[in-house]
Amino acid sequence: MSRTLQTGADYLRQILKAPVYEVAAVTPLQPMPRLTQRIGNHVQIKREDRQPVHSFKLRGAYNMVASLSESQKSAGVITASAGNHAQGLALSGSKLDIKTTIVMPQTTPDIKVQAVRGFGGNVILHGSNFDEAKAEAERLSAQHGYTFVPPFDHPLVIAGQGTIGMEMLQQNSHLDYIFVPAGGGGLAAGVAVLVKQLMPEIKVIAVEPEDSACLKAALDAGEPVALDQVSLFADGVAVKRIGDETFRLCQQYLDGHICVSSDEICAAVKDIFEDTRAIAEPSGALALAGLKKYAEKHQLKDNQLGTVLSGANTNFHGLRYVSERCELGEKREGLLAVTIPERQGAFFEFCNLIGGRAVTEFNYRYNDDALANIFVGVRLQGGQEELDHIIHDLRDGGYPVVDLSDDEMAKLHIRYMIGGRPSKQLKERLYSFEFPEYPGALLNFLSTLGTHWNISLFNYRNHGADYGRVLCGFELDESDLARFSTHLRELGYQCKDETDNPSYKFFLSS
Repeated sequence: MSRTLQTGADYLRQILKAPVYEVAAVTPLQPMPRLTQRIGNHVQIKREDRQPVHSFKLRGAYNMVASLSESQKSAGVITASAGNHAQGLALSGSKLDIKTTIVMPQTTPDIKVQAVRGFGGNVILHGSNFDEAKAEAERLSAQHGYTFVPPFDHPLVIAGQGTIGMEMLQQNSHLDYIFVPAGGGGLAAGVAVLVKQLMPEIKVIAVEPEDSACLKAALDAGEPVALDQVSLFADGVAVKRIGDETFRLCQQYLDGHICVSSDEICAAVKDIFEDTRAIAEPSGALALAGLKKYAEKHQLKDNQLGTVLSGANTNFHGLRYVSERCELGEKREGLLAVTIPERQGAFFEFCNLIGGRAVTEFNYRYNDDALANIFVGVRLQGGQEELDHIIHDLRDGGYPVVDLSDDEMAKLHIRYMIGGRPSKQLKERLYSFEFPEYPGALLNFLSTLGTHWNISLFNYRNHGADYGRVLCGFELDESDLARFSTHLRELGYQCKDETDNPSYKFFLSS
C-alpha cells in the first residue's frame, strides 16, 4: 500500500479512470416495490449479483491487477480467499492473461473451489482457516515474486469498489441515503469517498452483522482492533480486523453505522427474493437488512433509499437456515417456552389464549403428573407488540412463559431436542461448539472429547455452512473442570459454556 495518504480528490480521480468496465458490468439499480410499499420509503437495490462472478469483488481486483507493471504481470499474482475475491481475481487474471494463484482453506466447499478454477485460477488448498491460507499465500508471494492482491485494504481495490457509488449517482441522483455492507471496509470506503466528493448531501450508512462488527469496534476504539471471533453466517463480511486505509476513509466519510442480527439478514434475503427473484448470499443481503432497521429506528418516510446486493454466491443448502429464521427476523414469528398443567383440555385452553393465531411449531413431551413444558412458535402480524400482548395474556391466564425469540441456542438446537430430560440427576455441564466442516471433523471432535468424559447430551445439525455447530453435555465433577478446560483449549474449537442458558434449564436439564 502507498505510504502517502490519498485525499478524497485523489480517490475521485482514481475511481473516474478505473478500467473496471473492461471486465465488469454496469449493474441495474432496481426498484423494490413490495418493500417500498411496506416501509413507506422508495427502495432501490444495486444488483451486483449480475456481475460475471456474481459479486462486486471483481471491480477492486481488476482495478489493481490492471495497474501492475509488465514485470509484475509476468510474475503473476496471488491472494488468499475462500469466496468472492478469489473468483474476482481469477477472472481478472484470465482477462489480462496473468497467472493467478489463490490459496483457499482446505475447508472451502467444493462449489467455490470449482468456481475459481472455472475462471482460470490456480487453486492451492492449504490450512484449516483463512489466516493459515493467508500466511501460505504470503510465503509463496515472497518465494516466487508474485504480487499479493489484498481483498480490501489497498487504494486501487478501494477505488475499484467505488465505481459502484458512481453508477448509483448516475442511475438516481435523488437518493437521500445509500446503505453499504462493511466487512474489511473496501466497498463502504469506496462508495463513501466517492459520494462525498460529488454529492455530500447524500448520507452513506455502513451495515455490519452484530457478531462480526469490526468497523464498530474500530470506531469505538478510534483505531482498527482485532475481534476475538466473528460469526461465520455472513462469511463474506466475517473479518476480524478492518483495514487501516479502509478504516481511515470510513471514519472520515461515513455518515452513520448500524448493526443487524442474523435473523434480520435472513429476513432481508427473503425480501430480495420476493421483489427481484434473486437469491442473495447472507452478506449480499446485509445492507438491505440495515436499511430496514435504520429506516424504522429513525422513522424515515418518503425518502429515496439505495442499497447494494453485494453478492449471490450462496451455498444452496444454507437456504434451509435462512428459511427457518427469516420470519423471526421480520418479527412475524415468536418462540415461547410455556408451562401448562398436565390435564385434559389444558392445550385447548392454551390455544384459546393464543387467540386463534396460527401455531407454527409445537413441541412437547410428558414430564410429570403436574406440569408440562412446551416449546411453541406463533405466527405474528403485529411484530413485537403483538408478541408482548400474547405473553401478557398467557401470564394473566396462569401460564408461566419465557420469550425465546432472541435466544440463539434455543433457535439453533433446543427446538429440535424438546423433552430430552435425563431420568436421573446428573452433574452435567453444557457447551456449544463450532468446528470446520471437513471429512473426519466430527469424528475428531468425538474421539478427542468423548473418550475422556461421558457425553450426556448431543445435538448436531448440518446447515450447509462451512462450520458445523454442536451442542454437547458432559458429566463433570467440580474436580474435573480444570482438566476438561485444558482439553478444550488443546482441541482448538470455538466453544461456549451454555450451562446457565434458560432454555436448557427449561427443557433439558435434570
